[in-house]
Amino acid sequence: MPKTSMLRAAEPFLAAERDAVYKAIFTRRDVRDQFLPDPIPGDVTRRLLNAAHNAPSVGFMQPWNFITIRDQAVRERIAHAFGKANDEAAAMFPEHKRSEYAALKLEGIRKAPLNICVTCDRTRGGKIILGKTHNSNMDLYSTVCAVQNLWLAARAEGIGMGWVSIFRDADLKSILGIPDRIEIVAYLCLGYVDELYERPELEVKGWNRRLSLEDLIFEERWQGEP
Repeated sequence: MPKTSMLRAAEPFLAAERDAVYKAIFTRRDVRDQFLPDPIPGDVTRRLLNAAHNAPSVGFMQPWNFITIRDQAVRERIAHAFGKANDEAAAMFPEHKRSEYAALKLEGIRKAPLNICVTCDRTRGGKIILGKTHNSNMDLYSTVCAVQNLWLAARAEGIGMGWVSIFRDADLKSILGIPDRIEIVAYLCLGYVDELYERPELEVKGWNRRLSLEDLIFEERWQGEP
């Protein structure tokens, strides 16, 4: 009996398939306030998490966990923790930028029907992990790949997603019962949307602009400013 191959042909996608991948990449947006109240069905949530779980990870360690949060009372506590941290963040900016910062909507914790906290277990796989021997942060980078997979899958499903990063980790760990050894990588808000900005919201509102790709590509060695 012939031996079954564990490999498959690395054929390029058909044009329509390829275009769909690039469409997800180029139209993905950080959603904050455009969420609809419609709940995300369980099978769709499962597809999104399965996409995240199929992200690449160094040494195949798969260091992530996903905490799904729908309870309104829990989200209220998290939104309160965000509010405290957001006030601290606003005070860090120069005075002339504070009003502009205050006008930005930076989270959708209450409005999005599904919140997901993505964590990284830095002890998973043991002390010596293939590919992590000389860069101890590879588990964190791997978990970020899972977040990106989730984001692109959400876009393909017509679901908006926003990444909330303005927290004190200790507050979030206390609310969600996360052990000290576990690193919080992302707090995400997800929900259906009927509109998305054509360009990133912070670009539309003048907070920043997209850099030129040509200025970011170097050939053979570093060529930036000293």
